[in-house]
Amino acid sequence: MPPLPHPRPVSHPAEVRVVGASLWFLPVTTRVPLKFGSEALTSVTCARARIRIEGRDGRIAEGWGETPLSVQWVWPSPTPYAPRHDALKSFCALVAEAWIRFDRWGHPLALGSEFTGEIIPGLRAASGSHGSNGSPGSLPTLAALVCSSPFDLALHDAYGNLWERPVYDTYGRDFVGDDLARFLEPAADSEVQFSGKYPDAFLRPRPLGRLKAWHLVGGLDPLSESDLRGDEPRDGHPVLLSDWIRRDGLTCLKVKLRGNDAAWDYDRLVAVGRIGSAHGVDWLTADFNCTVGDPAYVCEILDRLCAEEPRLYGMLLYVEQPFPYELEEHPIRVHPVSARKPLFLDESAHDWRQVRLGRRLGWSGVALKTCKTQTGALLSACWAQAHGMTLMVQDLTNPMLAQIPHCLLAAHVPTIMGVETNAMQYYPAASDPEAVVHPGLYRRCTGQVSLETVRGSGFGYRLNEIPRTLPDPVMDLSR
Repeated sequence: MPPLPHPRPVSHPAEVRVVGASLWFLPVTTRVPLKFGSEALTSVTCARARIRIEGRDGRIAEGWGETPLSVQWVWPSPTPYAPRHDALKSFCALVAEAWIRFDRWGHPLALGSEFTGEIIPGLRAASGSHGSNGSPGSLPTLAALVCSSPFDLALHDAYGNLWERPVYDTYGRDFVGDDLARFLEPAADSEVQFSGKYPDAFLRPRPLGRLKAWHLVGGLDPLSESDLRGDEPRDGHPVLLSDWIRRDGLTCLKVKLRGNDAAWDYDRLVAVGRIGSAHGVDWLTADFNCTVGDPAYVCEILDRLCAEEPRLYGMLLYVEQPFPYELEEHPIRVHPVSARKPLFLDESAHDWRQVRLGRRLGWSGVALKTCKTQTGALLSACWAQAHGMTLMVQDLTNPMLAQIPHCLLAAHVPTIMGVETNAMQYYPAASDPEAVVHPGLYRRCTGQVSLETVRGSGFGYRLNEIPRTLPDPVMDLSR
């Protein structure tokens, strides 16, 4: 990744540096499998990080972050699951050690940008010894960002705690110091200027307290009684789509497709759409699984849907990334798709530079994820909005603490509609302790999630009220 557009200016009194980093691994098992590409997720390890910071005045504060290490999503590969899973956990440990050696002062946006740009590439190059000794090789960029994100989130949380402010109140001139021209470059064909602008210029003046919730219809999820196999969980939560819609009052459905079987994809989209329409659902989105190689594949499905099922076509709000992850390796011009429906980058949107490339190739929107770091999500949101691109906040099946920054991002940036949130579908029990304090974030009601209990400094976790006992950390480092 190239260096930041402009060198760092003189120091600012609100700058901090990292003086401690701790790491936990929390295993979670799904109640039903979730399919990613050719693999199914049945368990996940959540990486939880604590960062301690020091201010220029000598004060100390700590913050927390968490991200599920979703192996199948971040690292699709024929390599067996276990070596990839182990490599992600090892990389998290490398990131923790690197933060202790990263002796810089700055706002979390500056520190996060510099760490991602300068340190992560070297850690990736060193990881896996290029596949020797049975290692699966160096981590993909997306996997490295996911491993880095709990520490980046914890840094932003700690900064808010230090200044006794909510995180999103620290993204203006008084705290950031540097304007966005320090971090971002506009597209060459635009008249956009970032000088004199700060991230808060691209945030809602007042965050939303409630968000429309998008429910994920996974490729293995049963739609009707005939799909049931008899081994479904009996845990008090729905299994069939119609039951989910009724219980949670859902109005928005995201449909996972295969991307390599047009007949199945069309039939699945129609089947889900008809069930949704019959039960009061207003909106659909289609996720083609990043396996499509030719825009014609998507266009043919959309055109057929428009001709044969015009109501369902009208309900389709946008299309989520059908094409392979790495834009540089697969520079597909996607204008035929985005001319039909808004087309959102997801797996490819590693940072604002990839968003810039996507815009040039014809993508019209960006699906933000806090699992790619809070720093990266915020800067991508600013760049995209400045260039007229639409935003969405997508889920990584975020349980426990990971759900809170995820939903806060969607509350503060102007998404096309609400937020995707599906941890309550696949491992609801994992978040039981957090749900004691924030019930509206871990159970959808009237088709929405509520952030009304999120308050206080940092990300507003109210961590001391959550009845969760952590195991001993796998790492606890100090400068």
